[in-house]
Amino acid sequence: MTDLETRLIAEARRLGFGLAGIAPATEADGFARFEAWLDAGYAGDMGYLHRYRAERRHPQSVVEGVRSVLMLGMEYRRAGSVSDRRSPPVADVPGSPGCVASYAQGPDYHRFVWDRENELADWLMRESPGCVAFGVTDTAPLLERDFARRAGLGWVGKNTMLINKDRGSFFFLGALLTDLDLRADPPHESSHCGTCTACLDACPTGAFPEPGVLDARRCISYLTIELRSPVPEDLREGIGNWLFGCDVCQDVCPWNRHAAPGPVPFPADPSLATLDPVELLSLSDAEFRRRFRGTSFFRARRSGLLRNAAIVLGNVGDERALPALEKAAADPDEVVRDAARWAIGRIRSRTD
Repeated sequence: MTDLETRLIAEARRLGFGLAGIAPATEADGFARFEAWLDAGYAGDMGYLHRYRAERRHPQSVVEGVRSVLMLGMEYRRAGSVSDRRSPPVADVPGSPGCVASYAQGPDYHRFVWDRENELADWLMRESPGCVAFGVTDTAPLLERDFARRAGLGWVGKNTMLINKDRGSFFFLGALLTDLDLRADPPHESSHCGTCTACLDACPTGAFPEPGVLDARRCISYLTIELRSPVPEDLREGIGNWLFGCDVCQDVCPWNRHAAPGPVPFPADPSLATLDPVELLSLSDAEFRRRFRGTSFFRARRSGLLRNAAIVLGNVGDERALPALEKAAADPDEVVRDAARWAIGRIRSRTD
């Protein structure tokens, strides 16, 4: 019979994880770098990263007695996505809809990936009765990229994304933690970014103070998803027409441009690929919940999504958006009102 490790990885691939590798469950290699990153203030308002900083030192904080970490990667990029079209500059597309990061063009990935991790955990527990197996995706205090590199899945690029030579970087990372002592795969020891700085040069808001370091406070994904307060005015123009998230630093990466096409199990929802910011400005709380429940957009809440819509309209500069923006300038939410007033002023300054 084929050994357990080989069968486990084969089962992971059957469930849609195109990348899979095993790492020993020891202290995270990059924990000191993570602490330095937090202490530099680069996490912005993501206070949960500070609250659970110590737990990220060792996967023992997630599963007591853990001995092995099966790292998993599930692709989400698909032909015809915004990222494949390389979102054009706002100035070239007056009246264009808001762009949406590739990962958000479907259901909330957490539940989608968890369900498949749970199937994999059940399989492992049937194969090794009495063992512990627990799947996590993004929300557990685990430095996933450290363990993914250690499991041989790739290296951490200058844009801080995990990059695989064959598959690029458009994939979700997940992990299956177990108390079984599984044979580890060879770690990925080298970087293949070379002298390329395409990702650093292309960032519209200058979110990389140095290679391999992301200042989340300037990142479009952070500004449009995690930030609850008004977007700093000096960063609004850089958001361009990105309504939710951003793919720029991945779009320009040569490893993504040359990645071999493969199966994408993550389901697409064409209605989420691009959204009309004018239409979004009319959404009530109830309408927002009804439309976006079960998607990644729920993370931004109504306040954040309408704020983003107003900023996009201000950047696009189409006078036809003024009636919707003037109505939004009287919205009950101050964050929405602030963004709408800014957008109105920006559009009018161009037409006066």
